[in-house]
Amino acid sequence: MRFYIVGAGVIGRTHAEAIQKLQGAEGFEVKVADPNPQALAGFAERFPEAVTHSDAKAMLAEAAKEDDIVIIGTPPFTHFELSRLALESGRHALCEKPLVMNRGEAEELLKIAEANNRLLGCCSVRFLGLPKMEEVKKLLASGVLGDIYKVTFVYRGQRGRPGVEYQPESKWFLDRSKAGGGIVMDWGPYDFSVLNNLLMPAAIEVAAAWTSKPQTQVDPADTVYDVEGHVGAMLKYQLNDGKPVWVQYERAHCTHGEAYHYVEIEGTLGAVKWSPYFESDQIVYTSDKNGEIEAKESEAVNQSKFGVMDHPVYFFYRKVKGMDSQAVVNDQAVFNFLCLQAIYDCAETGEPQYMQSKQRNLIV
Repeated sequence: MRFYIVGAGVIGRTHAEAIQKLQGAEGFEVKVADPNPQALAGFAERFPEAVTHSDAKAMLAEAAKEDDIVIIGTPPFTHFELSRLALESGRHALCEKPLVMNRGEAEELLKIAEANNRLLGCCSVRFLGLPKMEEVKKLLASGVLGDIYKVTFVYRGQRGRPGVEYQPESKWFLDRSKAGGGIVMDWGPYDFSVLNNLLMPAAIEVAAAWTSKPQTQVDPADTVYDVEGHVGAMLKYQLNDGKPVWVQYERAHCTHGEAYHYVEIEGTLGAVKWSPYFESDQIVYTSDKNGEIEAKESEAVNQSKFGVMDHPVYFFYRKVKGMDSQAVVNDQAVFNFLCLQAIYDCAETGEPQYMQSKQRNLIV
């Protein structure tokens, strides 16, 4: 099996480490392309078995094999062209989040993937498949929560900016023309992968949305900074059984208000609260017992050798090989991206946005 990594920086090396963890990885071929000689040299030092290229097109010029995978780990404004190059070369494409920059690019890539009978995947799946996610899914499937009617999904930070807090050299995070947007494009892909994996909606309506850019006295002045840092939306999820679930969604890298996170699913018979991300592995299930609140707490720690940063490669590899997988591909990958676009469109126009899912029950 051959892996072609486009981008030899931090995230490209992360993907290469995930490839090494795959069973039988010693039989894989790894190739990498990057026009930056320094990045390429650093990658080669860490992964001496990799074949290096300075140009992605030249790297992909060789004849494709059925299970070739191209992993795109470059800034968002390059995702469409590189994904198209990968798909049209006859290879499956796994792209970093956000999948693309806008609706038109997403829909065009889907057409190209389908025309070439290839898989188009997104790395927004990092937090799927964790034990705590699976436990929450079991609770939902069991019916003990009753009819689900509301989800609260709120993450608020006080003094951050998209991306640059953990990759300070990557100023493109702050430039809409390169990143596609701010907090919505940075964390929204994870959020809607989680929400859509749990609720498996037949359709979603963004009923109302807003975006804002809170200002601080340490905002960078030496680069373009025109992306939002705080967003909120009210979404109506239409489930496959026809029942509606209202989702209160809020994300902030920066706010002058209180910093906190709160994720909870509420039903007519109970509720479950947890963190889908790094904060905790605790799950709290609450219900009624003789007219009193009964809370049951549990922990679901990930014991797998594959961590959240390995999941995109691990899941996509399994999908290509025809195994059970949490990979989000093709229609579902585009649908998840369109949730982000719909928030922007609703906030800009003031008009509700409606999306129909083609996948429905196909989310694993």
